[in-house]
Amino acid sequence: MKRPRIHREGRGLIVGTVLLLFLINIPVYMLTTEMEMQWIFGVTLALAAMLLVFVTYFFRNPVRVLEIDDPNFIIAPADGRVVVVEPTEETEYFHEPKLQVSIFMSPFNVHANWYPIEGNILVSEHQKGRHMGAWLPKSSTENERSLVVIETPSKVQVAIRQIAGAMARRIVTYAKVGHQAHRNTHLGFIKLGSRVDMYLPLNTEMFVTVGEAVRGNETVIGRLQDDPEINTNEA
Repeated sequence: MKRPRIHREGRGLIVGTVLLLFLINIPVYMLTTEMEMQWIFGVTLALAAMLLVFVTYFFRNPVRVLEIDDPNFIIAPADGRVVVVEPTEETEYFHEPKLQVSIFMSPFNVHANWYPIEGNILVSEHQKGRHMGAWLPKSSTENERSLVVIETPSKVQVAIRQIAGAMARRIVTYAKVGHQAHRNTHLGFIKLGSRVDMYLPLNTEMFVTVGEAVRGNETVIGRLQDDPEINTNEA
């Protein structure tokens, strides 16, 4: 049975939220008691409870273990909705056409990110940028983002880009160059609304379409071909 847990990225914030709400509500209680307007304290207490529930819910960390034999399957790296499935010119690493698959995460989605495939981590870098809406196409190249490139045992390179949104102000990436990416393992975490882009070989067999809801570390996005195109970065 799957039990939701609290992600480590949210534990400190949840404790801080509890302390802040406690400090706010104590003087409100004292003032409203003196003014015989206890209903005001009831309202602030209810709002505080709703905020605490949302923060706790946002940082939930469900247990998801996927058992799959085919190493060529690409698994969804995040919860959300598919907003892009199209060929595009990848200009930051590959500098050649790739199949872009983008997943938009609303503030109500699980925001932990998983490795979509296994292999050696070639690149893990963070880039500063803007904080426009993550659903906008330009967010892929203009927003604050983190790039991770994984090379599979069959020498296929797959890029994953974590992108900050209008509300997301922190991207956490656990991937380290030279380490191995393993299934059922977190790649990182993005706080508040955001998106994750993947750049795959053009001949990748796709199993999802635009508008489809996916679940991180559960939904099979596609499958790499046994005779993939050349994926070596020539930049």
